[in-house]
Amino acid sequence: MNAIRILTLLEATTVSGSAKPVLAFARQAQRAPSELPRADLTVALFHRQGQPEENSFTAAARQAGLPLEFIRERGRFDVAVLRQLKEMVERLRPDVLWTNAVKSHFLARAAGLHRKARWLAFHHGYTATDLKMRLYNQLDRWSLRAADRVVTVCRPFAQELERRGIPSARIRIQHMPVSPLAPSSDQALELRRRLGIAAGERVVLTVGRLSLEKGHADALRVFRLLRDRMPAQPLRLLIVGDGPERRRLGALADRLGLAQSVIFAGHQDQIAAFYAAANVFLLTSHSEGSPNALLEAMSAGLPVVATRVGGVPELAENGEEALLEDRGDHEALADAVLRVFTEPDLRSRLIENGRRKAAGHSPEWFYRSMMRIISETLEH
Repeated sequence: MNAIRILTLLEATTVSGSAKPVLAFARQAQRAPSELPRADLTVALFHRQGQPEENSFTAAARQAGLPLEFIRERGRFDVAVLRQLKEMVERLRPDVLWTNAVKSHFLARAAGLHRKARWLAFHHGYTATDLKMRLYNQLDRWSLRAADRVVTVCRPFAQELERRGIPSARIRIQHMPVSPLAPSSDQALELRRRLGIAAGERVVLTVGRLSLEKGHADALRVFRLLRDRMPAQPLRLLIVGDGPERRRLGALADRLGLAQSVIFAGHQDQIAAFYAAANVFLLTSHSEGSPNALLEAMSAGLPVVATRVGGVPELAENGEEALLEDRGDHEALADAVLRVFTEPDLRSRLIENGRRKAAGHSPEWFYRSMMRIISETLEH
């Protein structure tokens, strides 16, 4: 059987967000079962002039044997990108174009690439961090209408796409994959030592981009309430991630009297030891699709407290794989974390069920599911 040639457009410099499933797919394609069509994947990366070409994503992609192409940009609105994309598609002749996020969706349609190959658009949700992103989000309504298939990560996002005029027959829901995480206790102990976390301190961990929709300000307020509920227990809040809200969150931590109790660890490519070093995972997002961090925490055996938003209830049932509360309900979220700390049977159930659920979202499962959608796209 001939391989299916796939060209995916990706804006990534780190192994996070939409880059993780692309890498998972590429690695699995190299050892795909013989009964499935073989996928030859090439990644086209946007590269802005003046920035380094090599980064943590390119390193991971090359290690995985993934062919890379570069789309050279001189600035934010460089019309030369359209010509480059057309030439790239003419040269590589992909069977399927796989775009990720609103920028690549828009450029694919603006360049007419959907007339050269079948088009699968992977929709990861919207953020509204600045005027540029709000403009792209509005343009997405026009872009996605030309796609043969639109893949999104949860039912609420699928419903939103339908309201934007995307026919439901073209929409598919695909949750994210997670690779098994099994960090050693030595790694966890070394990380705690490096971060200055004492042996008796309990750690509340949150992982994600520091942007408004992730609700990190809520995490700080929840942690402040938790400290009031557990005055005799030394506690730390460990925040992994970086983004536009970093300075504001630091100022809020100071105002709440948490400066000595909160660790801002920044973006981390190697995340397993952070899960192993923590005692509970807290997700306070206002909007989510199929959060990688939630699946990673469950895979690592960390009990989860999360907000009941987006695709979170599709991944974790309340009381079984996680404790779910309404977004912005600081009191309820603090009480849920307290329950994890004080109810051993509940904690054990969340850990066991979470690991089982995460195991069902393996890279092999993701590859099989995506290949079914890709085959559908070719037949469209």
